[in-house]
Amino acid sequence: MKKALVISGGGSKGAFAGGVVEYLMKEKNKKYDLFLGTSTGSLMVSHLALRKVDALKELYTKVNQQSIFSNSPFKIKTIHGEKVISIRHRNTLWNFLKGRKTFGESKNLRRLIRKNVTKEMYDEIREKNKEVVVTISNLTANKIEYKSILDCSYDDFCDWIWGSCNYVPFMSLLEKNSCQYADGGFGCLVPIREAILRGAKEIDAIILETEVTQINRMPAKNPFSLMLNVFDFMLEHVEKHNVTIGKLSAKHNDVKLNLYYTPTVLTTNSLVFDKKLMKKWWKQGYYHAKYKDDTSMNDFRTELIGDK
Repeated sequence: MKKALVISGGGSKGAFAGGVVEYLMKEKNKKYDLFLGTSTGSLMVSHLALRKVDALKELYTKVNQQSIFSNSPFKIKTIHGEKVISIRHRNTLWNFLKGRKTFGESKNLRRLIRKNVTKEMYDEIREKNKEVVVTISNLTANKIEYKSILDCSYDDFCDWIWGSCNYVPFMSLLEKNSCQYADGGFGCLVPIREAILRGAKEIDAIILETEVTQINRMPAKNPFSLMLNVFDFMLEHVEKHNVTIGKLSAKHNDVKLNLYYTPTVLTTNSLVFDKKLMKKWWKQGYYHAKYKDDTSMNDFRTELIGDK
């Protein structure tokens, strides 16, 4: 039976997904044949295909803004112990003067990907015939594309991972094959249906949002914060649509679907990478998966007692 692991987009919240997977792989000893990721999920799936959970944990609990952005559009201040985010107008103006298409640039992320998703890893995944797939939005052709490691060269696959993570216009735009590509989450935040189309009969899907909306957004103070609010609004509804379609497709194709949501709102800006917070979220993900598993077992025991 083909088993799939699906990880949604969510920027820095990917640390939570890492904790969930650590529990599933190391404690439950779950094995998967198919790995699909969108945005931050696409950064994780290569390591997970080789069960390199510890290496992934090292990566996700040590990155910071400088690891991602070569020109960050965000300014982060700490006021009364809380992080407050605003736009770094000087950096965005510099990009405009240079004739660039985005407010910020994420060339450092591109280097980080090539350093951590190595050619040796790429060869090993292909040799083991593990299917690793990343989701990317083709803005030129107006469609969602799924790029499998089995169909790509190493250089191309690194490009697709990077493109899948680029939350434009705050990060770089991938221009490749005469097309412009951006964050896969703009089209498909949770690729459950794609996993089913590729033959999965059991799916563990990690969704880096709460199951029920728990926040009211603060009023926008400038065009940039308004744009972030609009994007967050759209992505939240894309996620709900993806999950609904995924559930229906799973039911129609007799697929076992396990969903792991975040229990609380982790952050209101997932483009801020704080090592301390990400370390905390990784631990929360681990214990949330353990709690969910324990609760399921308790419910199962209760049903057995009830049947008696």
